[in-house]
Amino acid sequence: MELLYDIMFYLLLFIIYSFIGWVIEVIYVYYDEDKLVNRGFLIGPCCPIYGVSSILMIFLLDKYKPNLEVLFVMAVLICTITEYLTSLIMEKLFNTRWWDYSKQKFNLNGRICLKTSIAFGLLGVLLIYVINPFISSLLLKFNPIVLIVVSSIFLIVFLIDLCISFNIISKLELNQVLLKIDNTDTISRKVREKIASKSILMKRLINAFPGFKITNINKIKERIKKKKKK
Repeated sequence: MELLYDIMFYLLLFIIYSFIGWVIEVIYVYYDEDKLVNRGFLIGPCCPIYGVSSILMIFLLDKYKPNLEVLFVMAVLICTITEYLTSLIMEKLFNTRWWDYSKQKFNLNGRICLKTSIAFGLLGVLLIYVINPFISSLLLKFNPIVLIVVSSIFLIVFLIDLCISFNIISKLELNQVLLKIDNTDTISRKVREKIASKSILMKRLINAFPGFKITNINKIKERIKKKKKK
């Protein structure tokens, strides 16, 4: 029972921080572009990259609390590595670059950049010193059974959302677009148009990731041609 409680406690924290991350993203886009956009890969109000980074920092950075400078640097490292790996994994899965920092100064392969890394580092410090102690203290007041039930409900909703989102992306039929056009920017624009025309959910995804573009185009074309020959 105690182990189950601990697991569900941190799962609930993961969901909470994923939601907070989504709120941060929405506010940032609204401030930058003056419009409300449902950010994130998932349909619901959830950005898992924030949840993953937050849980990693909670587990790994508590011992650095006495030293603010070290805590900040470690938060930057954890969030930056998480963002880079997330970009890499999603590109491998979908042959798509969902965000691109190539136009930002001090970027690495367009996946991460100094400006966002510093921002994540500051958020990490705030998380460890203020946000997590406050939220954790509130959750600890809940009856253990209630917390487990609530966590389970949120987890089920999250997994359903994850499955639906993956299913939507995996069903994209982009073969003809890729075969007819050679220019990468044109392909990305045509793909965006094709996705947006399919459904409201597809259009939401495109609005959430304005830096969306197709990658590994030549490899994909070769794979398509091989399939057609069979």
